[in-house]
Amino acid sequence: MNHRAYVAAVGLLIFVAAANAQTRDHNEIVRVPNEDPEMATAIAKARATLDDFLVLWRAQPSGASDYKLKVRISDGENSEHFWVQPFRPLNSGFEGILANEPKLVKNVRGGQRITFQRGDITDWGYVRGGKQIGSFTVCALFKRAPKEQVEYYRKNYGFTCEP
Repeated sequence: MNHRAYVAAVGLLIFVAAANAQTRDHNEIVRVPNEDPEMATAIAKARATLDDFLVLWRAQPSGASDYKLKVRISDGENSEHFWVQPFRPLNSGFEGILANEPKLVKNVRGGQRITFQRGDITDWGYVRGGKQIGSFTVCALFKRAPKEQVEYYRKNYGFTCEP
């Protein structure tokens, strides 16, 4: 097993998950090789549109909510990607609350306030009209995740994975 593979929490938010009747581990991970072209494309798209997302986040338009960033955290040879919500820019980077429990890395825990740099951000997302906007890496993960896991997140969280 390649410990340096991309590992991301598919679960969106622990507190939102508690409202669902279905029982599911909302800290699920999907392992993806570092060289995966679809994941690289998703991360590149998220980074290329990050400034637009941050403008929208600052404006807080009506009907939009649940703004989040996905951040890569490393611990030795292990790396994992986590949703951070809420977040805020600092003079030199960002800070926010880790929304998922780690599965591989041991240097952070869910609910912990972390600081990070722009280069650590691998995705962004928010909800508008009951649909997920952004979350490009989640859509890339759906191509590798079990069908029932994908269906659960589409049904309960509004993922449409539109281009």
